[in-house]
Amino acid sequence: IGEVEIKQMMTVEELAQAMGKDIDHIYEALLYTDINLDSVEPDSVLQEDHIKMIVQKSGMKYKSAKLKEEKERKNTDAVKRPPADPADLTPRPPVVTILGHVDHGKTTLLDSLRKTQVASMEAGGITQHIGAFLVHMPSGEKITFLDTPGHAAFSAMRARGTNVTDIVILVVAAEDGVMQQTIESIEHAKNAGVPLVLAINKCDKPEADPERVKKELLAYDVVCEEFGGDVQAVNISALKGENLMVLAEATVALAEMLELKADATGLVEGTVIESRKDKGKGPLTTAIIQRGTLRKGCVLVAGKTWAKVRFLFDENGKAMDAASPGIPVEIMGWKEAPSAGDEILEVESEQRAQEVVAWRTYVEQQEKLKKDIEVIEAKQKEHRLEYKKKQEKLAHLTWRQRKAVLYKANKHLMFSRPKERTEMDENTLSLIVKGDVDGSLEAILNILDSYDCEDECKLDIVYFGLGDISENDISLAEAFNGVIFGFSVKANESIKKLADKKGIKIKLHNIIYKLVDDLKDELNCRLPSTVVDTTIGEASVLDTFSVTVGKNKIPVAGCRVHKGLLDRKMKFKLIRNRDVIWKGCLSSLKHHKDDVQVIKTGMDCGLSLDKNLEFNIGDEIICYEEKEVQQTTSWDPGF
Repeated sequence: IGEVEIKQMMTVEELAQAMGKDIDHIYEALLYTDINLDSVEPDSVLQEDHIKMIVQKSGMKYKSAKLKEEKERKNTDAVKRPPADPADLTPRPPVVTILGHVDHGKTTLLDSLRKTQVASMEAGGITQHIGAFLVHMPSGEKITFLDTPGHAAFSAMRARGTNVTDIVILVVAAEDGVMQQTIESIEHAKNAGVPLVLAINKCDKPEADPERVKKELLAYDVVCEEFGGDVQAVNISALKGENLMVLAEATVALAEMLELKADATGLVEGTVIESRKDKGKGPLTTAIIQRGTLRKGCVLVAGKTWAKVRFLFDENGKAMDAASPGIPVEIMGWKEAPSAGDEILEVESEQRAQEVVAWRTYVEQQEKLKKDIEVIEAKQKEHRLEYKKKQEKLAHLTWRQRKAVLYKANKHLMFSRPKERTEMDENTLSLIVKGDVDGSLEAILNILDSYDCEDECKLDIVYFGLGDISENDISLAEAFNGVIFGFSVKANESIKKLADKKGIKIKLHNIIYKLVDDLKDELNCRLPSTVVDTTIGEASVLDTFSVTVGKNKIPVAGCRVHKGLLDRKMKFKLIRNRDVIWKGCLSSLKHHKDDVQVIKTGMDCGLSLDKNLEFNIGDEIICYEEKEVQQTTSWDPGF
């Protein structure tokens, strides 16, 4: 008999490996326990009594593994240095974020600001969207602008407690005024304690009303200078590039008042603005340095990954030697891509970096284990009660009969266990989501988290990741009968052909709210259509009589059409005292004794039904058509 070495916390997978069996064997053994199989995944932790029972049921013996006394692990995390001595601080450029409502011109403003820089370099210098760039003022000052992918990512960064931004430029369209996301942007700035500069955009339009915008903003405690407040307001046209330098100067003036300074010496500290994968360069991150000076060869940690800096690039892809505080920089040399908003810390050596990452991974595993155990215990408790009830029902059977009953009852679970349950429910939308950078992927996932219409159509995110659409995405979509959504990513020709061949939809978008609209269309397709009755005409019964056909007396109604028309091909309802007492087709429709197809408003007619129903004077006859109407989802992600 085989002997199995068991330990206290084993996952289903670990136990299967220790026993030399496949995972299904473990599931089969679990059928005879009080564990709810629906809640068990290969990485679920099993309790000791269950582990022992599975080993025994399989005709094996168990011995407990010698427990290595897990010593309290020493915390080897990297942390920020204590605050710098004020004497070491030197001025740094301000970091500015542009916020505002959809379509009010944030992107156009960013593009125009970048163009002011490109003109001075070679044309077409902007090749890569790196999430942050510098503007050099004629007076010699510099400003760093952040290109935040949507508010969701901005708030995610704030939630992690990172505050990269010094100043927010609030863009409001002069003809629209204050809108939903304008208010959100003001809230963001207030919560982060960041001052505002107001940019009133689209001032070149005839219907522009900058004064109205300033008055509307008073309600939200944004008081412009002309009303005695401290918010500078600049009228601009991002499209025509008007007054952009005035806006930049206003920002510089505010930055001077804030006296922004940083310590450019010692170990580097910074924040990841976004990260992406590049085919040639591997994982790249755009970062803002907040302390120290970053150079080639530095060793950095961020989240659960680390880097030895191989190259630094500016926003135009030109190599840089060093990056000082407040300057945006693209860093090459990461082992894996960290997440947007992660804190970057420089450490002394590669070995130290690996120690930090190992510690952070360990802490995360411990937390997951703790959560898993809590969830499992709660589920098991609830399940034990159910199990007891079931056992009581089966008490009169022999154990063999009992086993057979249980096996039959749970057989379907066994076969749907593997991760891929291809036979997905008709109204489940399985999604594979790919994004170009971490920030935009996070923004999309945050929007999907708000989905609350599971009763209409289930939304199942099978996979999400960075980078272009790959063959792996196609095979996942095929297995789960899913749809692939890509944000600012590409799908090459061979991938498109493969998707066509397998009948898989690939939806590529560059604007988040268009992606959401497309997603809603996909959800709508999966909702059942409803049949709606469309009224075509209405008539009142003014007189009743009967005609004899053969031996049968057939009731006939003398009617007048008072709305629309009666069409013999359509369906009809007979309504008496507001109740529908019959639905069906006409057996005849006559006008002055002639058979006719259609009777129009104001005309009289005689009609009989395909069922011999008596008419009453005052009955209503409704002619209607049945149409299938596609239901639409009631999910509102707030766009």
